[in-house]
Amino acid sequence: MTTVRYSLDDFIQEMTALVAAEPDQARRFDRGAPLIERLVRSPEAIPTQFRSLGPASTRNATSYILHRGPGLSVSAVVWGPGAHAAPHDHHTWGMIGVIGNGIQETRYRRVDDRARPDYAELVQDRINVVRAGEVSLLIPDVDEIHAMDNTTDQPTIEVHVYGTDLVGLDRCRFNLETGTVQHWTTRGYANC
Repeated sequence: MTTVRYSLDDFIQEMTALVAAEPDQARRFDRGAPLIERLVRSPEAIPTQFRSLGPASTRNATSYILHRGPGLSVSAVVWGPGAHAAPHDHHTWGMIGVIGNGIQETRYRRVDDRARPDYAELVQDRINVVRAGEVSLLIPDVDEIHAMDNTTDQPTIEVHVYGTDLVGLDRCRFNLETGTVQHWTTRGYANC
């Protein structure tokens, strides 16, 4: 029998309390990042059915909702081998922790004046490989535009924590060649 050192319920309880008590985003990251690191270092805390690609996965990725609450959304995301997500934003704070394998994350900065809602000029800022046990932070309007690539032949399993549920949230995808901005929303999760 596997003993869970730090459970999903423990994490949700601590993050819910943190979100309720800490309005300052920087301090929320300072206190929240160690919590998600602890969670992703206990992969057995995420139920097995949320650590594999679903049969109806699109773009070779599957997202499962694990918790929805005021100011806090927690999901599991499984990226299949070769999966790619084009540059996009989130319009909320976020923390992404890798449970298994790794993900290549390419970050971008906007360098246009943001005068046109249908156009954005992006420059590549950096490329990181986020490995199991590591966390990446998303800071709205400052450092949140990224592309995700699973360049390996194994699935990558992540936990995503956001300040709001992404379902129905107006977000943007960015075309690097044309500068076109496409508005879109997440429609749902594989488990609901």
